[in-house]
Order: sequence, then structure tokens, then C-alpha cells
Amino acid sequence: MNKRRIGKTALEVTEISFGGAAIGGLYRACPREAAMATLETAWNAGLRYFDTAPFYGFGLSERRTGDFLRDKPRSSYVLSTKVGRLFRPVPEDQVPDHSYVDPLPFALDYNYSYDGIMRSVDFSYARLGLNKIDILFVHDIGTYTHGEEATKIHFRQLMDGGLKALEELKSSGTISAYGLGVNEVRVCLDVLRRAPLDCILLASRYSLLDRSAEAELLPLCRERKTSLIIGGVFNSGILATGPVEGAHFDYLPATDDILDRVGAMQKIAAEGGYPLAAAAFQFPLHEPVVASVLTGTAKPANLTRNLELLDIKVPPTEFAKYDPYTIVQRLG
Repeated sequence: MNKRRIGKTALEVTEISFGGAAIGGLYRACPREAAMATLETAWNAGLRYFDTAPFYGFGLSERRTGDFLRDKPRSSYVLSTKVGRLFRPVPEDQVPDHSYVDPLPFALDYNYSYDGIMRSVDFSYARLGLNKIDILFVHDIGTYTHGEEATKIHFRQLMDGGLKALEELKSSGTISAYGLGVNEVRVCLDVLRRAPLDCILLASRYSLLDRSAEAELLPLCRERKTSLIIGGVFNSGILATGPVEGAHFDYLPATDDILDRVGAMQKIAAEGGYPLAAAAFQFPLHEPVVASVLTGTAKPANLTRNLELLDIKVPPTEFAKYDPYTIVQRLG
């Protein structure tokens, strides 16, 4: 599988990468056997970049990812995890609901400070059982997760000490790169204008359907030599299922406007002779600043199905047809 470089670092990642939220039990339980089989399927398909986070199953995803990678040559893969949440043990009846099924028995506290990031890295090493983390992402900082007032506090923590911790970890060789792992564009711009981020893991904001990142973030990433890793290419599923009843966009039931737009996109794909999902999966890779596209699932068959979308030829000229203004014109 082709590889692309992360920012100005020496790290190279495969163009398709594995996201570990689902093997942590996101929305539905994931038995260990299914998690390991899915990771094995990813490895056998040539994926060599694996992303996880303490938040995914409250440590469960990190444990499983580390167990899988432990016997692999360390130079053969790239691993990223995240900072910003610290976990403490609680009784089973006090485990908070964050949409993870059967998570480990912990509650979380947000902490983007120097000490918080350093502690988070130490805990991640212990859960992973590995001695090298390549990339650290500051996880879910911004109003999408915290709202306006709490974000001010967390942003100040990051600026006043968290970034220093990340720089020290990189300078010492503990990590090779750092950035943000978020679902929103504004905080990326706010941090990137103040810090030399190597990369940003951005979910759902650079897709056929949601072009939020195009106007300001992509040009700034090009200028700063900051790579993007793109998640959520199906925008919570609707670009894979089409505008069917019950389709979701951005984690919520799709509105009529979104259903209409995706319906127009589906017609474009049908006219071109390929599935809409194939165009959605391939779209970000046509942007040079994008280093990798994440795909996450807890089922080997689903992962294989997604990877098969890469084998479907979607001519580069097709992507211009999905421009938002073109879609609006088609809708009349």
C-alpha cells in the first residue's frame, strides 16, 4: 500500500489507516475475538498505521491495539494515540455513558495541561504495553465537545503548558509527531496559527458532503506543511448507505436537506457507473496535504468491504461534479 509523509517529519503512513474506536465498543459491544480478527484483517490488507485513544472503551482499544501489535517488528508500523482525558477507577455502576458498550470501569477528567499530557502518555504506555508511540493527538479540544466556556479553560491549559509537554516529548524522541484529533475546523485554525503542528486528525469535515475544511484549513495546512489524516469519510454513514430511511449525518438523523443533497450525489455516482461510497472513500486522497484516510470497524467483513472500494475506478474528473454549488444547481 502506498505511503505518505507526515508533515516535515520522517514518518510515513499508509494511505489507508485503521481507526480503533469500534474495537473499543463504540455504540455496540465488541468481543475481544472480533477486535483481534479485525486488526488481523487490516494488517493482512497492508494497513500499517493504527490509531487509538484512551477514550475508546476507556482504555479497551489501547489494550487491544497494543496486544495485537506487540509481536510485530516495531519499525513496520506507525501508532498514534491521544491525550486530553485522564481516567480514574470507579465502581461499575458509576461508569459514565459515552456511547461505549462494556467499557473498562473508569470515569474521565479532561486535562490539557503539561502534567495532564505527561500523565496521559505514561498511562497509555502502560495500557498499550509498547515502548514507542509515534504520534500524539490532543483529543476533542474545542466547542464541539466542551462548549464555549469550558473550551476557553482547556485551550488556555494547552497554550500555557500542554504544547510545551508535546514539544518536550518530541524533542526527546519519545514521540515523532504531534497534532490535534478533533471534529471541528475552528479549533484547528486557532491552534495551528500558534503552534507548529505536524498533523491533524480531522473527522467528518473534509468529505464529499461536508467541505468545512476547504476554505481556510487546507490552505493553512499547505502553508505550514501540516498533514491531515481524514476520518468520517461517510459522514456517520449516509455516504455509504445513501439517503435511506434512518440514515445518519454527523451522528444525528439526516435532515431533509441532507437527504436531498445525498440523493443528488447518488445520481451522479450512478451516472458515472460507480457506487457513491467509492467516491466518498477515495475523495480525500486526491488532496496532497492528506496523508491518510482512516477506516474504523469491529467486523472483518466490513473492513474488507470498505477496502474493496479502493479497487473501484472513480475517474479524477468525477470529483468536480460533487462541488457543493453543483449539487445545489442540480437540486434546482
